[in-house]
Amino acid sequence: MNIFNKIAKFNRKLYIYYRRVVTNTYYKSLLVELGSKVIIESPLLMTCEHIKIGNGVYLWPNLRIEGVSDYLEQKFNPSIEIGNDVSIQQNLHLTCAGQVIIKKGTAIAANVTITDIIHPYLDIDTPPSKQYLEISNVTIGELCNIYNNSIILPGVTLGRNSIVSANSVVMSGVYPDYAVLAGAPAKIVKRYCVETRRWKKTNFDGTFLTQEDV
Repeated sequence: MNIFNKIAKFNRKLYIYYRRVVTNTYYKSLLVELGSKVIIESPLLMTCEHIKIGNGVYLWPNLRIEGVSDYLEQKFNPSIEIGNDVSIQQNLHLTCAGQVIIKKGTAIAANVTITDIIHPYLDIDTPPSKQYLEISNVTIGELCNIYNNSIILPGVTLGRNSIVSANSVVMSGVYPDYAVLAGAPAKIVKRYCVETRRWKKTNFDGTFLTQEDV
């Protein structure tokens, strides 16, 4: 390793230490809960009074993480929980009026949307933005990877060690562990079979195809 690489590595360590100190100093009293070794990089909007963050979390710049406590005449008690060792890259758009949980070890790439809020269109003479919200909680399991430009819609429960492919739209539903989802709307394209220790093709509901190992 040459001297310039050593300097760059040292500067990176120094920057990480600095950002952790800044995060702890500024956000400790604002967030509902803040773990250790957390880095929060210049969010656009964070309603800290509704957010819990675990240990070792890295939040990249330009995030909107918003708990919606009132809308029109409705009142809500939103709860946003980000587990240990979660990494969320730039431009996350997360809105919550009920509960959104991102469990430990999950990695979320750039430009992802997560919401537990539905703007219904029940009255055709009133814009959806002027109608009462519908809420359905979202849970993202442990050790998941959600890739660029994906959308997680209300009512999603994503199993552990699952992958959401880039540009996917995950609709309401309970998805099993070790699933790979792709498409708009997203479907399960394969799952890891614990019994055979192999990836296997599936029906779109996540059930395994007979003798169709990948």
